[in-house]
Amino acid sequence: MQIGVPRELKPREGRVGLIPAACAELVRNGHRVLVEAGAGEKSGYDDAQFRAVGVDILPTAQEVYGQAQMVVKVKEPVDGDLKLLRKEHLLFCYLHLAALPDLTRRLCDIGLTAVAFETVEDRLGRLPLLAPMSDIAGRLSVQVGAHLLHQPEGGKGILLGGVPAARRGRVVILGGGVAGGNAAIVAAGLGAEVVVFDKDRDKLVAARAMGANVTGLYPHTADVEEAVRTADIVIGAVLVTGARAPHVVSAAMVKSMQPGSVIMDISVDQGGCVETTRPTTYENPTYVHDGVTHFTVTNMPGAVPRTSSQALSAAIAPYAGRLADGGWQDDADLRKGINVQAGKVVHPALLS
Repeated sequence: MQIGVPRELKPREGRVGLIPAACAELVRNGHRVLVEAGAGEKSGYDDAQFRAVGVDILPTAQEVYGQAQMVVKVKEPVDGDLKLLRKEHLLFCYLHLAALPDLTRRLCDIGLTAVAFETVEDRLGRLPLLAPMSDIAGRLSVQVGAHLLHQPEGGKGILLGGVPAARRGRVVILGGGVAGGNAAIVAAGLGAEVVVFDKDRDKLVAARAMGANVTGLYPHTADVEEAVRTADIVIGAVLVTGARAPHVVSAAMVKSMQPGSVIMDISVDQGGCVETTRPTTYENPTYVHDGVTHFTVTNMPGAVPRTSSQALSAAIAPYAGRLADGGWQDDADLRKGINVQAGKVVHPALLS
């Protein structure tokens, strides 16, 4: 199969769909890999490194899309990609269509088949292609949130972990899954007071096991309201596979927060779990609503493209190989990843 890897077009997005080591495996298995010139530079991989493993470097996106049968990229296609996609293409990338009805319509109009990283599900119900970016987004949410608490950034002027004679910062995390769990690890390690809300008791047990400064609670509305009101950082990490995230934090809860507090909504890709969330980019990553700084960048892991590309390639390369080898529609994991097939929406979460 001809596998195309175009350069990402979202603002300040430095990731690449497949790093050279992953491309090498596909080439060894008899596939032709076509990478757009410069696609890996922001991740630390120049064209020569791709050529060294048998990849063909093509000068333009038009040539990559023109020759590819399968397109492997990171983020959902934007205008520059959409005009080059054809109905014959098999698209393999993050899509997050529940929050993007216009993109859903345009993919259907093209008539292609699209398999979304975030809905590929293994036999244990895990999301193996979403997990590596959730790892990174969770950890980044605390790093970035701690910085936004600094007074020059408009924050409260709090050191998240505190020091002797000064109180610790308070972090509230909505969702104890992969992203929320990683956020809790970093926040706890910095010494903050951490509260993790989740409906799954096992996740609450795991949260408590992180340390004496971490509490796991069921998300009763009254408890969420009280925790959000006194929080320095609120991290939204609620996930319903393939579906739009529910609003767990209302606009009224946001209004109750102290000025200079911070909201980091990792769920923004799926619409956000905070009512006041709206998508941003790294060109203008934050906005203030009712005195609270919101960081809601839809491609948060794109800030660390070297780490992100390595982690993502390790996860997606085996699945890309299974897609390229054919017969993949009999693969239970990949079947669950199909969002659009031959121009028709097929994923249950998008049909409900």
